[in-house]
Amino acid sequence: MRSKVFNVPNTLSLLRVFLAPLVLLFLSLKIDVKFVSFLPEVSWGDVIAAIVFIIASLTDAFDGYIARRDHLVTNLGKFIDPLADKVLVIAAMLALIELQRLPAWIVMVIITREFVVTGLRLVAAAEGVVIAASKGGKLKTVCQIIALIMLILNIPGGMILMWLAMILTVWSGMEYLIKGSKIITGE
Repeated sequence: MRSKVFNVPNTLSLLRVFLAPLVLLFLSLKIDVKFVSFLPEVSWGDVIAAIVFIIASLTDAFDGYIARRDHLVTNLGKFIDPLADKVLVIAAMLALIELQRLPAWIVMVIITREFVVTGLRLVAAAEGVVIAASKGGKLKTVCQIIALIMLILNIPGGMILMWLAMILTVWSGMEYLIKGSKIITGE
């Protein structure tokens, strides 16, 4: 009998955790062979990192869909899925800071929001309350992922989209705080 914990959705989430260091590795490779002539600042390392990041990002879309469709929602999945998302995004952002494609202060704003929302969800869970992902939070995630892909590939406009992602990050964080204000204040 196969374990219900190590099902397809949880395996996809765990795969995302293991792909995150590969994004860092490939972005740090200094392969001077340029990939595309109209994007002169893109190396093979950037392209491979982008492919790995895209594959990892797609696992996020599929793991939740499969878990709900096939009734495979587990406590491990509830734990590892959001953790895997954060590990992947933060890994890419850290590499982009090192490459001077992304300012550290933007990353700090985004990471701070993630800590605040995660902390709020932990307090809510201790009170028996589930704070579901908001539409703003989902939009923030999509915007961050597209912006990160653009920055990894050094595509013009990536920083503009990252600014939008940061604004959505703060906005959705405020949404969560407003929803959870009664939990925080104990009312």
